[in-house]
Amino acid sequence: MLAKEEVQMNKNIRPMEIGVGGMTCAACVRRVENGLRKLPSVVDASVNLATERASVQFDRIPSVEDEQAVQEAILKLGYEPLALQSKSDSSNRRDEETYRLWKLFLGSAIFTVPLVVIAMVPMLSSRIMNSMMLWLPMERWNWMMLGLAVPVQFYFGGRFLRLGAKSLFSNSPDMNALILLGTLSAFFYSSVVTIVPDWIPEQSRHVYFEASAVVITLVLLGKVLETKSRHQASDAMKLLLNLVPKMATVIRDGKSKSIAVEDVVLDDIVEVRPGSTIAVDGVVLSGSTYIDESMVTGESVPVVKTAGDQVVAGTINGNGSIQFRATAVGADTTLAKIVAFVESAQASKPRIQGIADRVVAYFVPVVLLIALCTALIWLFFMPSGSIDQALVHAVAVLIIACPCAMGLAVPTSVMVGMGKAAQQGILFRSTEAIELLSEVDTIAFDKTGTLTVGKPTLSMLKVLPPFESSTLLAQLALVERRSEHPLAIAVVEAAKEKKLSTTLDVVDFRAVAGFGIDARLSNGDHVLIGSEKYLNERGIDTTTMSQHVDEAIGKGSGYFFAAINRQLAALIVVSDPMKPSTPLAVARLIKSNFEVALISGDTVRTANSIAKRCGILSDMVHAEVRPNEKAAVIQSLKQSRSDSKPRRVAFVGDGLNDAPALTVADVGIAMGTGTDLAIESADVIAMSGDIQNIPRAIDLARSVMVNIKQNLAWAFGYNLLLIPIATGLLHPWLGLSLSPVVAGLAMSLSSFFVVTNALRLRSWKG
Repeated sequence: MLAKEEVQMNKNIRPMEIGVGGMTCAACVRRVENGLRKLPSVVDASVNLATERASVQFDRIPSVEDEQAVQEAILKLGYEPLALQSKSDSSNRRDEETYRLWKLFLGSAIFTVPLVVIAMVPMLSSRIMNSMMLWLPMERWNWMMLGLAVPVQFYFGGRFLRLGAKSLFSNSPDMNALILLGTLSAFFYSSVVTIVPDWIPEQSRHVYFEASAVVITLVLLGKVLETKSRHQASDAMKLLLNLVPKMATVIRDGKSKSIAVEDVVLDDIVEVRPGSTIAVDGVVLSGSTYIDESMVTGESVPVVKTAGDQVVAGTINGNGSIQFRATAVGADTTLAKIVAFVESAQASKPRIQGIADRVVAYFVPVVLLIALCTALIWLFFMPSGSIDQALVHAVAVLIIACPCAMGLAVPTSVMVGMGKAAQQGILFRSTEAIELLSEVDTIAFDKTGTLTVGKPTLSMLKVLPPFESSTLLAQLALVERRSEHPLAIAVVEAAKEKKLSTTLDVVDFRAVAGFGIDARLSNGDHVLIGSEKYLNERGIDTTTMSQHVDEAIGKGSGYFFAAINRQLAALIVVSDPMKPSTPLAVARLIKSNFEVALISGDTVRTANSIAKRCGILSDMVHAEVRPNEKAAVIQSLKQSRSDSKPRRVAFVGDGLNDAPALTVADVGIAMGTGTDLAIESADVIAMSGDIQNIPRAIDLARSVMVNIKQNLAWAFGYNLLLIPIATGLLHPWLGLSLSPVVAGLAMSLSSFFVVTNALRLRSWKG
């Protein structure tokens, strides 16, 4: 299978997604994947049992012929290719699937119950048995049970027979093959006893119609419960989409009218009344209000919205009334993109899934071998062995070993976990991101916009004579307009607030990344703006400002200097308030035994002051780091542990210059309030700017991985424990054995346990 990194790096690879119906276990998943990988131009294929989706990677843009080839391959393998439908259509199909399984179960039960009564009631007492024999001889009862068993075996259990036969003929046996072999063995043996009893030794003339019928009925019941639980597991995404109202009020031709949300178009003026839900994304034109965005960002505090602010579909308006212009509708809204993003991530596979896949590749053939050996041992070596004992125990082995639980162990936990994360405002780009985040031990934070609010303001401009404050600020703002540094914005905004301007122009401009600016104005003035180190290297003494610098550092403010014609002109102090959640989030991480690092372009003293206020140790502070050096710092963090073991590092950032570091880190976490490039480079996205989402995301990732390991332990452990018992070989010594009926019940309950265990993640609280 092509590694995830290789697939992502190859720009020519194009994905195609398709639904796959009829899969029942991990062996089905592997069979579909292997079948799709054999198609021309297919680089890789990944199938998810819980979401019933296949993601097929092509080495080019898939054509109509490619799509048809994929559909035909799925059909040939014995499964049903399904179009990825709209949410309502998908929900209807899921309801139909559950209803169809429920009807099959009820129909099977109607025939199975009297069959079990006929087979089991005589065992209650010899008196009942004698009464039944007086009414009809045993041979007639056998024929009656055969008549009841036929519809169960071939109609209600037909789905297992069809899929099982196809899997056997394609040399990739799955759960259906085990059910087919187990139930048909019991059925045909019983049929021989009924139709031609002379072929079977007298002491072995027992029928097991009730065993095959009960197994099929119980498996159908298990599929009903599993399907309902699996659909519940995907309800988190459904709940998000249900946040969007069915109707919206728009202003057209000067009149207010209520229309279906689907009819809202771009640039429509949408009116929102108090307490209503926002129908589409947009920009506020008039009015002011507070909006609860917790369902999208996870941020519980309502956000004030006035003219020019953006609003998001699915969020809830407070007491104010606003009008906004629609900027995104339908599948283009933020909420719809979040759902699509999460569903795409759910279809990917974590590394731990590979364990289950490798085991399943050998599991079913090994089970078939164990069942054969069990039958032979009971026929030829066991003291009380007989043909019917060989049959019963071989069938029990086949039924108990159905690998349904193995196929559901990982994807159901991932699906529920990702849905829960999305409701908390945390998006995982892939399931591998969950696994990697659960393993990190070091969290490195960018400062500006991550630990701080990210809106620097000019808090002090200390101007030295002979320069005049207003004139100098206007000139500095003129130069800083060309800079992309966040602190430059503070100078420009300060000049704008004071309505200062200059008639001069910038005739030469050079930015030295991480240090400062070298510019020349139209009047000939040479302007240097930058760090203390930058100006000192240019031969400009800054010691006269030491006292003011110390005050700025004590407050955690950033500072830099300006010089005109190689003469120190001003100290510029810029404040960027720390987010209220920062100290609490860092304290929570440290308490959980994480190492926390700060990466900042500030001077050593300023960075240490900020780190001290956050609770970050001084030896984990990396100051005066240029934007292009952040990735190198992350690399050094990975290798710098005292015990010589590499660190697992997560980097949290939000800026344009954080993208390389986000990519280099084991896990890149971008704040959703950051730049598009940072978000695209990250593995995890915290939709709001709340730093508390970082420890929440890690806790949730760890909870998902614990849940997955519990499921895998159950799926594997249940088989390792019960297969030896099902063989009956322990019975002479320990008195332990399993009938096919009990085996069928245990198999059905194992899948139900795995899914319900995954559903526990819905109650997770960060």
